[in-house]
Amino acid sequence: MNISDNTFLREENNFFAGVRDCLPTVLGYLSIGFAAGVVEKTAGLSIVEIGLISLLLYAGSGQFIAAAMIGANSPALAIIFTIFFVNLRHLLMSAALSPYFRHLTPGKNILIGSLLTDETFGVAMNEAASKKWLSEKWMHGLNITAYLNWFIANIAGAYFGEWISNPEKFGLDFALPGMFIGLLVLQMASRKKLLKDVIVALSAVAIVVGVGLMASGSAGVIVATIIASGVGMAVEKWK
Repeated sequence: MNISDNTFLREENNFFAGVRDCLPTVLGYLSIGFAAGVVEKTAGLSIVEIGLISLLLYAGSGQFIAAAMIGANSPALAIIFTIFFVNLRHLLMSAALSPYFRHLTPGKNILIGSLLTDETFGVAMNEAASKKWLSEKWMHGLNITAYLNWFIANIAGAYFGEWISNPEKFGLDFALPGMFIGLLVLQMASRKKLLKDVIVALSAVAIVVGVGLMASGSAGVIVATIIASGVGMAVEKWK
C-alpha cells in the first residue's frame, strides 16, 4: 500500500468517525424528529410536504413553529419571517466554526454550513476543544448522518402519527433539551474549566430570562448568545 492509499484510508476513517460521533445525536433526532412528523401531520401537511420541509428547512424548532402556524392558518409571510428570526443563531454557529475551515473553498464551506444544526455544532465544538482542529471529512460524516436521520424520523412520524395524538405523553418533547444537556456536559467535561463555564452559563440564563420578560423568547436566545459569547471571551482570559 502506497502513501496515497494510506491518505485515502485516513480520509475514509475520518468520515466514518463523524458518523460514529453522530450516534448520540441520532438517538435524539429519532424521537424529536418523530414528534415533529406527528405535529406536522396533525397540522394538515402531507407526507410529501413533511419530507420536503424536513429536507429544505431542516430545523427542529423552525418546523415545530411552522406546523403550529400552518395549523392556525397564519399568513405565509408571517411564517417565513418568524422562522427566519428564530434561525438567525445559525449565523453565529457558522461564524464560530469558520476558523477551522478557512482553507476550504467557499463552495465547500457552504456545504458544511448548510447542514449545520445546534446538535452537530455542539458535537463539532466538543471535538475542536479536545483536538484543536476539525477534519472536513469528519464534518461531512457528522452532518450527513444527522441530516438523513432527521428526514427518516420525520417521515416515520408522519406515517405513524395518526396513532400518536399526544407525543408529550411519551416524553418525546424532552428529547431535544435532553440532547442539548448531554452535549453541554460533554463539552464542559472535555474543557476542564468548570468555574468559567458555569459563569458563562449563568450569564446566558440571566440574559435569556431578562430579555424574555421584555421581548420574545427567541430574541432572548439571540441576545444571550451574543452577550454570553463576549462574557466567555472575557473569562477565558481571566487568570
